[in-house]
Amino acid sequence: MTARDAAFAAPLACVAAVVAVMWPGVRDLDAAGALLLVAAHAPLAVIRRWPTPGLVALLMLALPYHLLQYQHHALVPAEVIALFAYAVLGRRVRVVLTAAGVLLFVCVIGMSLRVGGASVREQIAVIEAVVSVVIAVQVWRVHRARLATITERAERAERTREEEARRRVAEERLRIARDLHDLLAHSITVIGVQAGAAAHLVRGDRPVDRTELAEALSSIADTCRDARAELRGTLQVLRGTDVETTGTLPGPDGIADLVQAARGAGIEVELDDSGAGPLPLPPEVGVAAYRIVQEALTNVVKHAAAERVAVTLSRDGGGLVVRVADDGIGPFRGVRGSVPAQESQASGGFGILGMIERARSVGGTLDAGPGDGGGFVVTAVLPTADAVAPQ
Repeated sequence: MTARDAAFAAPLACVAAVVAVMWPGVRDLDAAGALLLVAAHAPLAVIRRWPTPGLVALLMLALPYHLLQYQHHALVPAEVIALFAYAVLGRRVRVVLTAAGVLLFVCVIGMSLRVGGASVREQIAVIEAVVSVVIAVQVWRVHRARLATITERAERAERTREEEARRRVAEERLRIARDLHDLLAHSITVIGVQAGAAAHLVRGDRPVDRTELAEALSSIADTCRDARAELRGTLQVLRGTDVETTGTLPGPDGIADLVQAARGAGIEVELDDSGAGPLPLPPEVGVAAYRIVQEALTNVVKHAAAERVAVTLSRDGGGLVVRVADDGIGPFRGVRGSVPAQESQASGGFGILGMIERARSVGGTLDAGPGDGGGFVVTAVLPTADAVAPQ
């Protein structure tokens, strides 16, 4: 880059020398003037790499050239290029350019007062050229800074949109994983228990009770049918289909079916939803309540070794309280004591973590841990119509 700038500065110095010889000013160009004129162009070769030293060196050579009354206009192009280059590349541009302009202004005014006559007009022209350059580079720099600011804001907005898009994709993937886990884990668990019961009836020593076997197989068929309907509803949501018109969106009305399926797995389940009240729930809250009960009952069937489960729905202020309590040993190998949310993966699953995320997605809270009298208790508080947190 320095060699290219030097190749530009050398012809410019030759042109300036020719101009000073052909149209001399107050003083003809002699050896000293030619040396100053050519040397003043030398900083242009390095001003791109060292803006401040280059501008200072040019000014130190330009001042004696002007003070000695050589042809002033011959040096103006080099001064303009130096000022413009510093405006683009230098620091503290306003202070340095103003100082350079004032310095050249004082120099030229001093020369005009000493000489007078036609030289005054020449000095004024030089002053106008220098001042014009200082003003022009300031305006250009402000415009350049404004464009840079606009570009930066546009890039920042684009990055924000991309980050928001990635965040929404991650949230949607999490929601899909949570829905599929809640649906498939519950259905497969219940089917497994019911199939095991049917196999036990067939393998037993006593004669096969066809009615009992038919009930077990019918329960399996009902569970498969319900799972298929729920899976269809989930796929409709993912495809953008209006699930409200199809009626496949799960809600509190379907909790009774969950209870019945758990009973079919051999567990005594009591459902008390009298305290929930007749007021309808927002769809997202209804789905959250349904899924929390579904996952809690799945954990009971798989891990708790419980005999009895109590499912309670009630209203408490501005929220719906969902409580599932069993008399089993809990989902973590019978360990008593506090069960942090992080331990939801202790047994290789994501059940409790999924329930916590489900409650938080509608602005609610969920606690899960050992009950006071033994067993395991899941309690979720979900906001109703006026209290649903904005998504």
